[in-house]
Amino acid sequence: MNERGGIEALLGLMDEAFDGRGIEASNESQALLTNLATVPPETWTALATGASRSIADIALHVGACKIMYDDYAFGPGSLRFGTPEVEPWDPASPDPDRIVGWLRAAHERLASHVAALATDAELDRARATNWGEARPTRWIVAAMITHDAYHAGEINHLRSLLTGDDRWRFVQLGFG
Repeated sequence: MNERGGIEALLGLMDEAFDGRGIEASNESQALLTNLATVPPETWTALATGASRSIADIALHVGACKIMYDDYAFGPGSLRFGTPEVEPWDPASPDPDRIVGWLRAAHERLASHVAALATDAELDRARATNWGEARPTRWIVAAMITHDAYHAGEINHLRSLLTGDDRWRFVQLGFG
């Protein structure tokens, strides 16, 4: 009997939503880093008509949330939004390569804490959140998975609006 089957499944889903690796890599086009890789450097800080957040803003938000969720669920729970430890860049002047490296480090830190769980029973353990509620570990990890996927789609949509390229990958490959 695998006492870590749930943990391993969640780790695979975390990686799949983040950078396309994991359980089912056929969804790489829906991953956060895969979508960031399609953003031209000059588009990172551009605003689509009617938008109030840039792609850089979204990428920095995703990383800040990874850091906060990790700190509260697996660490001392002492970090705060708006501090350099959580939000190290001015979104008006991002360096895409450095931000992607920072996102990778934040993801790996969170994933390492999930990987360190001894058994699936720990997925039901209540842990702190940065807004003061306790939630099961499984819920916290699932929230981070869906958070990556949600913002990957948002980034894809903004990139499409800003570059005028709204073609789906399947159309580009001749399947549509």
